[in-house]
Amino acid sequence: MASPTQTPRPAPGAPAPQVNGHSAAGPADKPDPAAQGGAISPPPKLRRRPTLIALGVALVALGGAAAAWLTTAVGHTQGVLAVRATIDRGSLIGPADLVTARINTDPALHPVPADRRDQVVGKRAALDLAAGTLITPDSVTSATVPAPGQSLVGISLTPAQLPAQALRPGATVRIVQTPRAQDDPPPGAPTVTTALVVQAHLPADDGQVVIDVTVPAGDAAALAARAATGRVALVLDAGAR
Repeated sequence: MASPTQTPRPAPGAPAPQVNGHSAAGPADKPDPAAQGGAISPPPKLRRRPTLIALGVALVALGGAAAAWLTTAVGHTQGVLAVRATIDRGSLIGPADLVTARINTDPALHPVPADRRDQVVGKRAALDLAAGTLITPDSVTSATVPAPGQSLVGISLTPAQLPAQALRPGATVRIVQTPRAQDDPPPGAPTVTTALVVQAHLPADDGQVVIDVTVPAGDAAALAARAATGRVALVLDAGAR
């Protein structure tokens, strides 16, 4: 005898009983849309973002413009001569003193083209040329040493007869006559010859340093005679070049 609260089980193949107008079938009894040929919902549509698209287009355009500018800039560079290491005024310029640099053309600059290296090598620096300086026509000179009316004199000095500071080509110095080692200082002003340093050579094995100077041709003989006695000293004044 069935309980009054128990719902009778339907017979196999019979439709599910109705409860308040609705089927009492459980989740397992729900029909499969795919099995019944029902349509599947399409995937959601992607939203387009005009701002991001515009930004991407702008970045591509900017990259193209930058590439075009770089190509144009590189295409307008030219090879010019520059200084590898510092060259003092008056020094001879050798092949190892020069390097090739590439710069953008500028009407305000007048550098010497790299293919004119042979026109610079063998000349003298007309002024002090720091490392990296571009060579211009005004940087070099073809003036011979000694110049007309001048004479070149070599003076051999000990370290005690010249300043410890290195002498640079183009420096103006005074060659002062000195007394013998045992003599008293001269009562009057010593004999002085103004000269221009051409080159200071490296010290020899005996420590002597040879300084090449140019002086007026009329003073060359007297200076050479005094220098031969070793009774001279070289003075570099403040502000002298």
